[in-house]
Amino acid sequence: MTQRPPLYTLFMIFAQLFAFAAGIFAVPASSSSSSGLTALSTKLQKELGMALEALRENKLLEARKHLDVVYRVASSDAETNFLLGIYSTQTNDWAAAKTFFGKTLAASPNHLGALLFFGNALLREQKPAEAARYFSRAVELEPTSWRAHAALADACIRQGLLDDSIREAERALELGHSRAEIVLPLLARALQLRGDEQRAASVLQTYLQEHGRDDSAPKIRAHLSAGSPDPGVMTPSSPSAELPSAPPVLGTRSFLLSHWLPPDVDEITPPVEPNIPCDLSRIMEQSGRRVQEFIESVERFTATEAIIHESVNKWGLTSRPKQLDFDYLVSIKEIRRGMLSVEEYRNSHHPTANFPDSVATTGLPALILIFHPYYAQNFSMTCEGLGRSKGQAAWQVYFRQRPDKPSVIRSYQVGGTTGPVYPVPLKGRAWIAADTFQIVRLETDMLNALPEIRLAADHAAIEYGPVEFRSRGLAMWLPQTAEVFYDWRGRRGHRRHNFGNYLLFSIEDKQQITVPDPVSPDSSAKTPS
Repeated sequence: MTQRPPLYTLFMIFAQLFAFAAGIFAVPASSSSSSGLTALSTKLQKELGMALEALRENKLLEARKHLDVVYRVASSDAETNFLLGIYSTQTNDWAAAKTFFGKTLAASPNHLGALLFFGNALLREQKPAEAARYFSRAVELEPTSWRAHAALADACIRQGLLDDSIREAERALELGHSRAEIVLPLLARALQLRGDEQRAASVLQTYLQEHGRDDSAPKIRAHLSAGSPDPGVMTPSSPSAELPSAPPVLGTRSFLLSHWLPPDVDEITPPVEPNIPCDLSRIMEQSGRRVQEFIESVERFTATEAIIHESVNKWGLTSRPKQLDFDYLVSIKEIRRGMLSVEEYRNSHHPTANFPDSVATTGLPALILIFHPYYAQNFSMTCEGLGRSKGQAAWQVYFRQRPDKPSVIRSYQVGGTTGPVYPVPLKGRAWIAADTFQIVRLETDMLNALPEIRLAADHAAIEYGPVEFRSRGLAMWLPQTAEVFYDWRGRRGHRRHNFGNYLLFSIEDKQQITVPDPVSPDSSAKTPS
């Protein structure tokens, strides 16, 4: 499988761009059981992994069979009880679910999923005040979890605490971005009950713009127009005025933990310093200038690259690590105004070395170009505040591909150079140094799965650091480490890349260097001329 942007003249990525993916995103490990998979034998880990896969595929009888095997040996294991609780919700046995979630919390009091689902069980029993206590604990545990804030907003509106409900719903939307838009009907209901009908109608219109095909859409449309010739005005006395307050924020698939995979960038927002204003326009201007300076100063750079690869089986267990070493060359240049070329080559230290799974990791240098002025306009950018990365103050910027702009940073091409091309819209988060405006960390995920090529998602996390070239009196910020996770056509993998021994070749440099042969592990992938 090769990967190439849809605008070939934009980024000519020679070789095969990485095929990451993910499946189901998990709550962070810090919120999971301390006695999770690592406390179980390999056999029981495999059984629990098979139960997890069966739950994802809604094969409930098969899931219960594997869970029972683990439960007979480890009845107090937090993750086993949590999955039994999930199983019980899917069989609509909420009494059993409440028991299992309670046992999960007994073993792991800070288990985010169990706190939320136990509170949800209390909501079903019409006990919103009790549920709110569990949701509040979840917010204290993970203050940047949009699901925790959304659940608390639900409990508050049921108690008539409208201001609290509005505050929590707005915080959920701020943290969860598009994933949290399912909270909009709840927010509209709280606003309407408080008497702010004009804003409530505006919120519902926003929801319908993106979710007009949802099951709740007809009721919301009726709500907007009932009792008034003006569809922008709602009347609480109208027959359709009652909207469901509870958003489906606790979909079970979001809590079927993938222990080997990091959470999606929309799932948990890292904390920032309170009450510090953020000038996004200046951050974008200065960080874009740093990227431009790099492109203008460098024609090529070389490095040594060490890669540790772990394959992950369908039960979430990793293989013995495999190490690969390469001589690595990257060429970045502007072909003409508005068009950049990024080329990558690798030479292996061993003739027989090759990337596992026929999936080569390339394209990492192109990701930083999201902040180049040529391409930043293709993304919606939000400054989340002043955070920290590796101990230093850094502006935390969330980015997301705009639907009205072309997706040109990454795409996948299947079946060789003549095969169909699939653009991959990205979202992610960058940490930009508060003093130098250099990008110090970058994380990306794909917006949506690509089922047509069996690519569920991808995740990349890159750490950048200064590299000094004393002969030139120049310091450049270049990748130091990168972690990638993929799940493509059932092949799952985790790779950690370490870069070192950088050599820089500027545009003015007349010195010539030998270009290594490109890596092409997929026999159907050919390097374009």
